Amino acid sequence: MLAKMIFNSIFKNKIQKFLAFLTCFLATLLLSTMLNITLSIGDEVTKQLKSYGSNILVLPKGSSLSIEIGNELYEPLKNKNYLEEKNLYMIKDIYWRNNITALAPFLEGKITIENSQQKALIYGAYFQKAIKIKDDDDFITGIKSLYPYLAVQGEWAKDDSNEIMLGEDFAKNNKLKLGDTIKLIGENNQSKEAKIVGILLHANPKMSNKIIAPLNLAQDLLNKQGLYSSTEVRAFTIPESALSEKVRRMGEEKLDQLEYDKWYCSAYVGSIASQISDGLPGADAKALNAISDAQSLVVKKIQSLMGITCIICLIVASIAISSLMSSEIHRRKKEIGLLKVLGANTFQIYLIFASENLIVALFAALLGFIFGTALSQIISLSIFGYFIDIAFVALPLSFIFAGLIALLGCLLPIKNITQLSAAGVLYGR
Repeated sequence: MLAKMIFNSIFKNKIQKFLAFLTCFLATLLLSTMLNITLSIGDEVTKQLKSYGSNILVLPKGSSLSIEIGNELYEPLKNKNYLEEKNLYMIKDIYWRNNITALAPFLEGKITIENSQQKALIYGAYFQKAIKIKDDDDFITGIKSLYPYLAVQGEWAKDDSNEIMLGEDFAKNNKLKLGDTIKLIGENNQSKEAKIVGILLHANPKMSNKIIAPLNLAQDLLNKQGLYSSTEVRAFTIPESALSEKVRRMGEEKLDQLEYDKWYCSAYVGSIASQISDGLPGADAKALNAISDAQSLVVKKIQSLMGITCIICLIVASIAISSLMSSEIHRRKKEIGLLKVLGANTFQIYLIFASENLIVALFAALLGFIFGTALSQIISLSIFGYFIDIAFVALPLSFIFAGLIALLGCLLPIKNITQLSAAGVLYGR
């Protein structure tokens, strides 16, 4: 009987129900459009931030401080520790191995250019080299993967060769160009002839005034065979939370066992760095928090924007539904009076009106999600030039959102139902 009453009411009061449908449709359309765009933009921003280099730096334990001033590298402490290249694969042997997307070992030192007797800093690294991983495919990585934004004039040097690249400032200051061959003199008068095959344009300061060489060439010149001084790692991480902030302030030793297990088994930049320190002999991994902090800030701003927009939409749409309900209650007051005479209480009458609007709202939410997704794709194509991924999480959220609008909109005018007198309404008063 109740289902028949609701069905008849929906189709007999077409104008009222169409306006209610339109209100919920527009609200869920906005919600779905914003969810699709903001979630995808958040992912794109995260990817872009991660492309700007490493978020973890691996150093030898007890490594001495080195300071670069101009073309000079100062090491106040005499002894300098190094890590063994043969253990490099262990960075990809931790629990979060799949989150590590790129890495590159580096070896820094001072050499001399023979013709000009010019002192220079050499930066040995992997360009794009395969690291053999136990029980897995080779991991191909290097500065080409770690810094994909780097612009190159010429071509990338090949690993395990005598090809080198120059920072743009170094090439200009020393009047060197592509194709030149220079003789480099290192420790114990070790010398190597190297061909310039590429120049790094707009590189960061740590590369702009240096010679960038394959790691094996730098090792030979600096007499550090099989060794490297640091590794930069880029790992896919989750935004920082109160738990990770607590670790940064107080240290992991201040966590209780439950907190430690949750932190250690979450892909925070600090927990990944901690696992690298535990897994790589003689290494101390440090989280570079600038990128992860920027990622967290962007995500939080997007979430705040979504939350504020949803609250405003919920309030405005609920007021619109409430206004429609007040008008419908006035129009159907004789029906309400008859239901009261037959024994229906205020809650049961409210349930009838709420059910009608809930059915309309859920149908509007489905269409709002479909059209909102399509609209977000059109906006993305016009602004960014490509389609974005569909955020299917918007569908259940649209249903919940539309349901809240319908229930809250019906709840506000319930006072009108309570104040209606059955006898007065039936007698036309």
